[in-house]
Amino acid sequence: MWGGHKMGSSGSRFLGGLRSGFRGAQACCPRLTTSQAVYSKNQLSWTLRIKPRVFGEYRIMWFKSRSMTFAYLSKMKSYRLPWTRLYCTSQTTVDSSEVKTFLALAHRWWDEEGVYAPLHSMNDLRVPFIRDNLLKTIVNHQPGKPLSGMKILDVGCGGGLLTEPLGRLGASVTGIDPVDENIKTAQHHKSFDPVLDKRIEYRACSLEEIVEETAETFDAVIASEVVEHVIDLETFIQCCCQVLKPGGSLFITTINKTQLSYALGIVFAEQIAGIVPKGTHTWEKFVSPEKLESILESNGLSVLTVAGMVYNPFSGYWHWSENTSLNYAAHAVKSSVQEHVVPAEFALKGETEELRAEASHNSGVREELKR
Repeated sequence: MWGGHKMGSSGSRFLGGLRSGFRGAQACCPRLTTSQAVYSKNQLSWTLRIKPRVFGEYRIMWFKSRSMTFAYLSKMKSYRLPWTRLYCTSQTTVDSSEVKTFLALAHRWWDEEGVYAPLHSMNDLRVPFIRDNLLKTIVNHQPGKPLSGMKILDVGCGGGLLTEPLGRLGASVTGIDPVDENIKTAQHHKSFDPVLDKRIEYRACSLEEIVEETAETFDAVIASEVVEHVIDLETFIQCCCQVLKPGGSLFITTINKTQLSYALGIVFAEQIAGIVPKGTHTWEKFVSPEKLESILESNGLSVLTVAGMVYNPFSGYWHWSENTSLNYAAHAVKSSVQEHVVPAEFALKGETEELRAEASHNSGVREELKR
């Protein structure tokens, strides 16, 4: 998360020394370990999405997993086992040390010249980025309220710097943040605008706490300058996916994990120029676009856009860039394909019987299964 002021002369000298390097730089539930066994001769093909638990009497695989997929005779069926928990509520992604950092700054969110000035300025990029991509999914929109009818979740909303502009565009926005003082600041600020007071709801909680009650509720989820502060990125992304409707959009802005981001984002911005309070960022938590895309796709999200963002500490403004070696924005869309919940007896017994019958027509497949 960026916050701070414009830099002084010592920062200017440091930035000059790194400018040439920048021009050349371009850069609930942990993810399950997958295991695949595929048999095919135009008769039977099946893919196991997780390692088998045990073998039954007829060497049929039984599982302790959250889902499995069978594909045979050009048909695809996907099942989520009904007795397994679908949500990430068993562990938290909130870092308590991060909470302490932002608690100390909770009263400064709406000071446009203060510690959060870069986040105010970032709205010039991120608000149109979110709006324009969401408008591609709306056939007819109201002038002045283009996002009317859309439900948006702003995760790690802080004092509401991004939540309020989205509300003004007509969306119904829920802002959540684990820091109670941040939520109090956000609620106080929105109370001055009766329209926003009706469109925006704030809650002091983590994402994991609301996953179960808000599953597949939101048209869009925003995690702007948040993922570099969580302690379990894969669980966080999975929870974001779970609260999205099929076909919904996830928007992320964050910091790339490069040598340049360490030099500028931590050494320069925090320790030399004072653009960001010391201790705001931990370089080890930064994530590259490639790793983020891999995590998103493993959770059923297709990445449509990744764009670089650059902050000019002299002017205090952001601009888009093809270079993603520092900050970047990503837009991903959740698959609209639904998994069908079926009784356990059908999923495990009925389907294995059908698979066994199909396999009996092919001795080669039968021999592979026996092994």
